[in-house]
Amino acid sequence: MTGIGSSTGTAVLQLAAESSTGEHRTLIISLFSVFVAATLAVTVWAGRQTKDATDYYAGGRSFTGFQNGLAISGDYMSAASFLGIAGAIALAGYDGFLYSIGFLVAWLVALLLVAEPLRNSGRFTMGDVLAYRMRQRPVRTAAGVSTIVVSIFYLLAQMVGAGALVALLLGITGDAGKNLIVVLVGVVMILYVTIGGMKGTTWVQIIKAVLLICGTLLITILVMSKFHWNISTLLGAAAENSGKGAAFLEPGLKYGVSTTSRIDFISLGIALVLGTAGLPHILIRFYTVPTAKVARKSVLWAIGIIGGFYLMTIALGFGAAALIKQETIIASNPAGNTAAPLLAQEIGGGAGSSSGAILLAMISAVAFATILAVVAGLTLASSSSFAHDLYANVIRRGQASEKEEVRAARIAAVGIGAAAIVLGVFAGKLNVAGLVALAFAVAASANLPTILYSLFWKRFTTQGALWSIYGGLSTAVLLVLFSPVVSGKETSMFPGADFQWFPLENPGLISIPVGFLCGWIGSLLSKDEAAGGAKYAELEVRSLTGVGAH
Repeated sequence: MTGIGSSTGTAVLQLAAESSTGEHRTLIISLFSVFVAATLAVTVWAGRQTKDATDYYAGGRSFTGFQNGLAISGDYMSAASFLGIAGAIALAGYDGFLYSIGFLVAWLVALLLVAEPLRNSGRFTMGDVLAYRMRQRPVRTAAGVSTIVVSIFYLLAQMVGAGALVALLLGITGDAGKNLIVVLVGVVMILYVTIGGMKGTTWVQIIKAVLLICGTLLITILVMSKFHWNISTLLGAAAENSGKGAAFLEPGLKYGVSTTSRIDFISLGIALVLGTAGLPHILIRFYTVPTAKVARKSVLWAIGIIGGFYLMTIALGFGAAALIKQETIIASNPAGNTAAPLLAQEIGGGAGSSSGAILLAMISAVAFATILAVVAGLTLASSSSFAHDLYANVIRRGQASEKEEVRAARIAAVGIGAAAIVLGVFAGKLNVAGLVALAFAVAASANLPTILYSLFWKRFTTQGALWSIYGGLSTAVLLVLFSPVVSGKETSMFPGADFQWFPLENPGLISIPVGFLCGWIGSLLSKDEAAGGAKYAELEVRSLTGVGAH
C-alpha cells in the first residue's frame, strides 16, 4: 500500500523474466488460467442468483460473519502489502515491520468507530449515511466524487501492477504486449463486477484470501523449519546476512535518517491507520451481512485473519533477509518488492530447480489473484456509488427503479473499467506508490471526518459535510502533486522534473486535520440547522440499535 517502495507497479518478479524456462512459464500460465477460469465460473453462478439491487450491491445481505471476514481480508490485503511488506522488512528490518503494525492497528478504528454504526445507518454506500440527515443531492454528489477519486487512484495502481507482473513473468518486453495484458485484466475485472455483482466479487475475495493465506503459510512453515522453529535464530541470521548487524533489528534504519523522514513516517502512519476506515471498497463490505452484530463479527474475523497474515510477514521478510543477499534483492527490484518470490524460489530449492520454480509460480499466481480480487472490489465500490448516489438520487432525483439503478451500476462498471484500462496503458511507466498513497490519504482526509461527524456530532450540517469532503480531497491531491512522490527524485512519477515544495511523501499529517477542521468550521458557519435535532436523534438511535436499518 502506501509508500512501500514503488508499490505493485514494480512489485513484480523480475527474476522470473530473466530465468524462467518455457516449462516454468507454462506452469505459471496454467496456474493463472485455473484461477481465472474458476473465479469466472463462480461469478457466473453468483450472477444467476442476483435478482435485485440488494443482491447486486450487498450480495443479498446473505453472508456470514466468517465469510465476510474472509472477503474483507481479501479486499484489504493487496499485492502491495503482500509483496511490499516482505520487501520492506527484507531491506529495512525493524522499520519495515512497522508497516504490518500500521495496517493491523487500522482495523481497530474500523471496528470501534465505523463498522456497526455504518451498517445500521446506511443501505448500500457511504452516501446513504450522510444523506440521512443532510440535503440529499449535494452530499451524495460529494460522496460519489470522493469514492470514485479514491477508487480510481487505487485501481490504477493495481492495473499497472497487474500488467507489469504478468509481462515480466512471461518475458514480454514490448509495450504492445504489456498494454494487451492491462486490457485483458480490465476485461476480467469488468466481467466479475457486471455479471456477479457483490455476490460474485465476494466469492472471488474469499477464494483469493484462502489462496493468499495458504501460500504465505506454506512459505512460513518452510522458512521456520529451516531455522529449527527458533525465531531468534532466524532474526540473528537476518541481521548477519543483511550486512547491518544489530542495527537491522533496531528502529531507525529507514525512518531515523533525518527529521523529515521521522515526520514522514508519522504522516504515513496516520494515513494508514485512519485511511482504512474511509476506503470505499472496505466500507461497502459492511452492508453484505444481515445485521450490525454480524458486521462487527466479520471485522473481528478480518482482524484475526489479517493479523495472522501480517505476523507471517515476519517469516517472509526476515527469511528473505536471512537467505538472500540484499544486493541480490535490490538488483532484482530496487524497492525490494521481489523479496517474497525470491524467497519462494530459494526455499523451494534455488534457481533452476523444479521445486523452486513451482513455489515461484505459486506465489506469482497468488500475487495475480490478489490484484484481480482487489480491482474487482474497487470497481464495484465506485460503480455502486455512481449508480446509487449520483444516478438514482442526484440525476434521477430518487425516481429510478431498482432495475434501472442496477443497469446504471453495470454500465458504470464498464465505464470505470475502461477508464482504468486507458489510464493503466498510459501510466505503465509511472511509479505508482504515489497513487496508492493518495488513495489512503484522500480516504482519511475526506471520507473519515465526514462519516465520524455525521454519526457522532449533532451540529454537523450539509455545508460542513461539503467543506470536509472537498477540503480534505483537494488538500490531499494538491500536496501530493507538489511532493517528492511526483517530482524531484529518481523514484518520482516524473523524475526529470522538479516542482516539489512539500517535503513529505505522504500528505496525511496536514490533509487529515484539514479535513476535520473544514467540517467543523463549515458547520459552525452554516445557517442550515436541518442536520441536527430530530434527524440526528433518529440517526443516533438507528446507528446504535439497528432499529429501522435496511
